[in-house]
Amino acid sequence: MQKEYISIALADDDVDDRLFFKDAFDELKINTIVNTYCDGEELMNFLNTENSKLPNIIFLDLNMPRKNGFECLLEIKKNKKFDSIAIAIYSTSSSEEDIENTFVNGANIYIKKPSDFATLKKIISEVVTLNWQYHTSGLNKENFLLRL
Repeated sequence: MQKEYISIALADDDVDDRLFFKDAFDELKINTIVNTYCDGEELMNFLNTENSKLPNIIFLDLNMPRKNGFECLLEIKKNKKFDSIAIAIYSTSSSEEDIENTFVNGANIYIKKPSDFATLKKIISEVVTLNWQYHTSGLNKENFLLRL
């Protein structure tokens, strides 16, 4: 019998960021399956594949070539098939405009990429163990931006 796991997807064009992200999950020993995509177009191609196993949480970098994270967010939110997926914006940007635009367009949480591995592990652990049903039911701008 297979244990329950949390399925995670990360779309990020930075290869080092993708490696650190996977390494953080490996070290945390949280029962997850992590798939990474090098840009938003690759992520959306996977999500739109018939019978693809949809992730529980998608971490979206905003600044990517071909299809950026904001474009992915809009596309995901337009499709009822993806309603059960939590969307975590995962970006170096701390622009109020980016935070506001992603909040208004349905992202569940906004995370500024940390500069060190220990903080990354702490952030990932917090996001993955969130009670998303509770978190999203009372979503407001104050709990949208994750601060650690």
